[in-house]
Amino acid sequence: MHTRTLISNATIVNEGRSFIGSVLIEDDHIETIAEGYNKISGFAADTVINASGCILLPGVIDEHVHLRDPGLTHKADITTESRAAAAGGITTFLDMPNTLPQTTSLKAFQEKLALMEQKSHVNYGCFFGATQDNLEEMLRLDRRKVCGIKLFMGASTGNMLVDNDLALDAIFEQTSMPQTGDKQKKVHGLPVMVHCEDSEIIARNMTACKEKYGCDPDIRFHSEIRSEEACLSSTRRAIALAKKHHTRLHVAHVSTASELKLFSKDTPYITAEACVPHLLFTNEDYHQLGARIKCNPSIKTIADRTALRKALTDGTISIIGTDHAPHTLQEKSGGAAKAVSGMPMLQFSLVSMLELVDERILSLERVVELMCHAPARLFNIENRGYLREGFKADLVLVRPQSPWTLTPNRIESRCNWSPLEGHTFRWRIEKTFCNGFLIYNKGALTDENFRGLAVTYDR
Repeated sequence: MHTRTLISNATIVNEGRSFIGSVLIEDDHIETIAEGYNKISGFAADTVINASGCILLPGVIDEHVHLRDPGLTHKADITTESRAAAAGGITTFLDMPNTLPQTTSLKAFQEKLALMEQKSHVNYGCFFGATQDNLEEMLRLDRRKVCGIKLFMGASTGNMLVDNDLALDAIFEQTSMPQTGDKQKKVHGLPVMVHCEDSEIIARNMTACKEKYGCDPDIRFHSEIRSEEACLSSTRRAIALAKKHHTRLHVAHVSTASELKLFSKDTPYITAEACVPHLLFTNEDYHQLGARIKCNPSIKTIADRTALRKALTDGTISIIGTDHAPHTLQEKSGGAAKAVSGMPMLQFSLVSMLELVDERILSLERVVELMCHAPARLFNIENRGYLREGFKADLVLVRPQSPWTLTPNRIESRCNWSPLEGHTFRWRIEKTFCNGFLIYNKGALTDENFRGLAVTYDR
């Protein structure tokens, strides 16, 4: 059915600018963007939304989520977590491979995309997981249908550790970027997103901690076990491999000030991601929140958080993701050894980062760059991530100075908890449009039957 929606008189934030304007959506794409008050007239719109007082942004692209589907659906699935995404202004997510089965074969990859087509309320993409011995499967991938390769250089959820030198060298070599005279490889130039923690250092720290404090040390020791040294050692190794092979490396969830020093403007093909938990919490929060903020890599010190926040504006960090990783509260019980790592962050990432705008840590324009433009650009996502005429109409309308307090009844994720419970946010997600469709409106999903689309990549 042919539809037209006019969003008028919003403050539009896009591509480094903020201005009053209007956007005309026609079916699934942006037809017209006009600057100034009441500048779009003469169009027969089916719906007109007066957005005065609101901010209109591109839909957020979260390039780091764990939706737990298939195989771990007792704590989350694509349906529930894509609801959370829509409620949080996220119109596209890229899912990680450590599910059951792991997304480490072409068959599992295709089956996961099919599952998302059936269940996701917003747009979606998938990483392919690297293992010690699945390089041949990787070479069979269609580069236009896979966002990138996910590589665990430190053991985390899902037992997908790759630490063999020969396997690592082959993965980085096969994904290296084209050089003059190179023969094109099947996965040439695909981004490789790496979880960097040194498993040997972590194991040594855990053994020492257990010897001193018992079989399940207090949660406050998690940051000492998953230490700065473990992160720095692994990140240094990944960057060395990327430089050796000229591979498009994206280091996930950088958590320490020391790691930030490894990134340079001289190597723009090596980028860093910061995740929301490391931007919000510090190890001093363990006493109040306990294992609810246990994640891998661990939450670090106030000094580390300060450095990460500064790196958002000086360009050292390119992207903000969530590492959305829901678990049941029962699974989160215990200490540094027994409680599982990960927390749900998808629904509240944008409003949390907008609070950093209020604190003058970020500008609105920088939030949009880090959460919308940069993910689209890094992964070469076609026709999304920007407010441009002809692009898909993925948009989010947010209202500032509209306080509300997070209580469990507002949580869409199946696990039904958040480390942010009780916090009063100052920003509110008013409306989320996915492919031109108003999927979320003032606190509710509008249509349980609407489905997003698989994103494609310009390669």
